[in-house]
Amino acid sequence: MLELQNICRSYSGRQVLHDLSFSAHPGQLTGFVGGNGAGKTTTMRIILGVLSADSGTVRLDGEELTGASRSRFGYMPEERGLYPKMQVAEQITYLTRLHGFERREARTRAEHLLERLGLTERMNAPLESLSLGNQQRVQIAAAMVHDPDVLVLDEPFSGLDPMAVDVVLRVLAEHAAAGAVVLFSSHQLDVVERLCDDLVIIGSGRILAAGGREQLRERHGTRRFELITDADTGWVRDLNSVQVDEFSAERVLFRGDDAAAQQVLQHAMARGPVRQFRPVLPSLSEIFKDVASDDYAQQSRGQETRT
Repeated sequence: MLELQNICRSYSGRQVLHDLSFSAHPGQLTGFVGGNGAGKTTTMRIILGVLSADSGTVRLDGEELTGASRSRFGYMPEERGLYPKMQVAEQITYLTRLHGFERREARTRAEHLLERLGLTERMNAPLESLSLGNQQRVQIAAAMVHDPDVLVLDEPFSGLDPMAVDVVLRVLAEHAAAGAVVLFSSHQLDVVERLCDDLVIIGSGRILAAGGREQLRERHGTRRFELITDADTGWVRDLNSVQVDEFSAERVLFRGDDAAAQQVLQHAMARGPVRQFRPVLPSLSEIFKDVASDDYAQQSRGQETRT
């Protein structure tokens, strides 16, 4: 398990990470989401040892990270850093050899991974001749070719079309299923919601929410309920105990506590058959907006207090 405990980091006297703590588990995909400037890339660079923390620790399986343990990591930065004029397979083979593999095994590993990523027909092409999306897949191959125990990816889905996203998702899921820790950042919340087992939401250098996907949906979402009935639902709008979000003749989506929801259900059953009544859990996008807006409001109040 990869653990971050009370990580702090400042730049030029400005603190950008504040007692950051979260964990990523082997066999699971952990999504790391936040707005621009939230601290995602800084956190990842501290995990990799590219930056040092002012305080706090990063541990793998209970042990503080060293150069030797970080050799078991794979990293894909957001900025592309491969050689544009080298052939794709040659380049991945070269990078694999840097991890200590003999040429034949390195070439076999490179070709196998490129095939899994859907790049068989582009193996012998120079990198610069590939589309940006295919270059991104090569970058992912460079991070994975030595079968890292911990895989850290910064915006791996940038520039990928929907079909390419599905290919990459499958490869990452297979790598996690083999027992690796997979942590990646992404602005594409629909992809993160579809793929991830665990989520970490960061804002202003602080962890705003963390946990399993379904746990977060239950913990942070506003209570909403959907009622579908054969009778008219216009009367729900007259109840002071609920807030109606969506409304049609036979369907209403409303907010309220459990007591209010039971009141709506009882009234609906008295008026006619109820075809469906269920709680509606929020999407990741809705949770992100809620916790991010709360963080923004707190930061604004803090600035007002200082001024």
